[in-house]
Amino acid sequence: MKRALVCGAGGFIGGHLVNRLKREGYWVRGVDLKENEYDNCPADEFVVGDLRDPQVVSKVVTSDLNEIYQLAADMGGAGFISTGINDAAIMHNSALINLNVLEETRIKGVKKIFYTSTACVYPEYNQMDPNNPKCSEDSVYPAEPDSEYGWEKLFSERMYLTYGRTCDMTVKVTRLHNIFGPMGTWNGGREKAPAAVCRKVAEAPDGGTIEIWGDGLQTRSFLLVTECVEGIRRLMESEDFSGPVNIGSEEMISMNDFAKLVIDISGKNLSIKNIEGPTGVRGRNSDNALIRKKLGWAPSQPLRAGVETTYKWIAAQVEAERAKKVVHAGPALAKHVA
Repeated sequence: MKRALVCGAGGFIGGHLVNRLKREGYWVRGVDLKENEYDNCPADEFVVGDLRDPQVVSKVVTSDLNEIYQLAADMGGAGFISTGINDAAIMHNSALINLNVLEETRIKGVKKIFYTSTACVYPEYNQMDPNNPKCSEDSVYPAEPDSEYGWEKLFSERMYLTYGRTCDMTVKVTRLHNIFGPMGTWNGGREKAPAAVCRKVAEAPDGGTIEIWGDGLQTRSFLLVTECVEGIRRLMESEDFSGPVNIGSEEMISMNDFAKLVIDISGKNLSIKNIEGPTGVRGRNSDNALIRKKLGWAPSQPLRAGVETTYKWIAAQVEAERAKKVVHAGPALAKHVA
């Protein structure tokens, strides 16, 4: 039985990855600041701990591990990473986690480690045209990410690959493109755009309006989490290929059209209001030429199918929150009436 550590197992992708590894017969240890919010992490052992602390890292990185998956990071959607308010924390926390995990992996002699980077590493100057962004893996230099989050990820990519080259470790690096799906953060300010739009639509009354940041012409591609995990496992099992490689969809869509898609799925009659807000680069889309060449595979599920599943789940969460508020308000209302 292979033994794996998933750093960031309390998170969205980490939880889905633990599920996949368990189905494949792995023994899995998870670690995160908190347990998985939606109980989507059936790890054999789960450690609640801060990977910025070397003592925690020393505890969870053990010499009997076959593989380590490093997904832990200080991250969120555009409302978190693109405002500039959280830049110092993002760079400090994520870099410290990566430094600790990599060095302890070397010390303990674990030979195989996976690192999840991001499409945010790509230069802003190649993503100014919303209809023709360039995000092939070889376009990352000269470097000019549009956020400090992207700069930290690019530095960490180089650090992982350097450890692999100089410390006799097999390192795999992927650049994820806007992963979405059920069991992910959908409110609170750190949610990604797909979840935020699904929440807004689910919360809006029929005949109402939802707000979209910017002019809505900015484009993105979105990848369902199950296909993301499939790509992670394929890359980890690949021979003689470390990456970095994109794992994302090539089905690009504007944010206004994405909102219209969610509205159509909801069956509601809603209008869209474009407002000022952080939007990131004007266009971003995965280039899957390299992953097809190296792995003989690329994501292929239509966006609508994934959004249907995700909207249904988020709408259920919204209704559950409404029900809680009604229950909590009941006693106070009764007292007021009396």
